[in-house]
Amino acid sequence: MTKSTDCYMFAGDDISLGTLTYEPPRFGPTSWEIGTPSRTAAEYYIPDPNPKYPNSLYVDTEKWRNYGLWARYSELYPSQDLVYTVGTSDYKKDWYFAHNTRRHSDGTYTATRWQIKFELSSFDESKGAYKLRMAIAQAQISAIQVRVNDSSAKPVYETPAFGKDNAIARHGIQGIYVLYNVDIPAADLKQGSNSIYLTQRKASGPYNGVMYDYLRLEAPPS
Repeated sequence: MTKSTDCYMFAGDDISLGTLTYEPPRFGPTSWEIGTPSRTAAEYYIPDPNPKYPNSLYVDTEKWRNYGLWARYSELYPSQDLVYTVGTSDYKKDWYFAHNTRRHSDGTYTATRWQIKFELSSFDESKGAYKLRMAIAQAQISAIQVRVNDSSAKPVYETPAFGKDNAIARHGIQGIYVLYNVDIPAADLKQGSNSIYLTQRKASGPYNGVMYDYLRLEAPPS
């Protein structure tokens, strides 16, 4: 007996699916956001290349195509990692386009930890968890740990190791899109100043890392 849920399609068929409406995930009102949901990292800060590797084709446009940008993060942030302050920082100037590793003078690489500072002018713990939307534009053998208000605490969330896009090495700006929806426990937040720490812990070489597409923190539904 053929089940009523079976669907058969054959070459040349013209099947009407009706109107399909995509509803993007939404938990509650936006507390803050970084970037634009475009599935690329093109809107973020992309540095000039090392003067040893000039490329006149990509001076003002598509700067990510320049050679050797994987080394520029270590040059711009030799000892301290990126700190982004919501309401003050500008993601076009202050959010580096690739969260990759730091190279040391002995040739070794270490993980990097980015900090997002933000204010919660009103806060009610009884309303429950907040939601962090973390959209990834590309990844190469990466794993991201999310911590709240304590950079040494146990992560509230950690992604599995993921990504084989290698866009950092191939001078790209996007790969396979991934969206992580992370619960931020209300008990870890407070009224006033807060921080979220993003640690990309995989550090076997220069190409480990992610490019963020978009980040958004949503408050609990009112």
